[in-house]
Amino acid sequence: MAATICRNGSSRALRSVFSSSASPDAALPTFLLPAFARPSPAQTSHFSTSSQCCSKIGRAPLSLPPEVTFTVMKAAPKRQGRNVSRQEPEAIVKITGPRGHMSQVIPPYVTILADEETKTRSLSILDEQDKGQRTMWGTIRADLQNHILGVSEGHTAILRLVGVGYRATIEEKAITRQPAYEGQKFVSLKVGYSHPIELGVPRGVTASTPQPTRILLEGVQKEVVMQFAAEIRQWRKPEPYKGKGIFVNDETIKLKAKKIK
Repeated sequence: MAATICRNGSSRALRSVFSSSASPDAALPTFLLPAFARPSPAQTSHFSTSSQCCSKIGRAPLSLPPEVTFTVMKAAPKRQGRNVSRQEPEAIVKITGPRGHMSQVIPPYVTILADEETKTRSLSILDEQDKGQRTMWGTIRADLQNHILGVSEGHTAILRLVGVGYRATIEEKAITRQPAYEGQKFVSLKVGYSHPIELGVPRGVTASTPQPTRILLEGVQKEVVMQFAAEIRQWRKPEPYKGKGIFVNDETIKLKAKKIK
């Protein structure tokens, strides 16, 4: 009889516990209320609590040297019924200097403001909260700065050949390559292979060898100059054990200890 009463009492207690937990209006202990409280949309916090940081590069003004002209030309009018996209140019900037001329396509959400007194140009975008616009803001400003520097002073890259017997010369003709345009010169490398490596100098780039182990590249377009320097470096990348290879500008490499078995 006592066992039956205990069983009935325990079953009633379990049923009461489950029924009370299933009911939506069940009372919770005070210390559990904050955990089960549903926050309002206004109280929802984001992963990052830091404020939005605008482009520091895009906000910097562009300084124009006296011999450089900066012209903004409107693009051709778009056909009606088409939405403005990132690929459609709004304007074209033409930069002319003593070393040549360059052009840059400006997207429709970028505005260029001119200040003739200080001879500077400033860039602004339509929506500073848009991630894509903020990204292109600094990119376009950096491209324009490279073009201004290219047409006024030019871009250079110095390559150092470090290694026993490493040499470089500039040749008028190549044995293994045909010229891509009239008057093209070739960089001939002797960097430990059984045959010399011949690379054609791109159009608009001037190559010279002040020393047998130095190559000087000059040009108006920074991308073309650095790309050609990377192609030359590809034939002998700097290695970390003896420190040999082709180094571009101020490139260095940390030497590793030799593996002794």
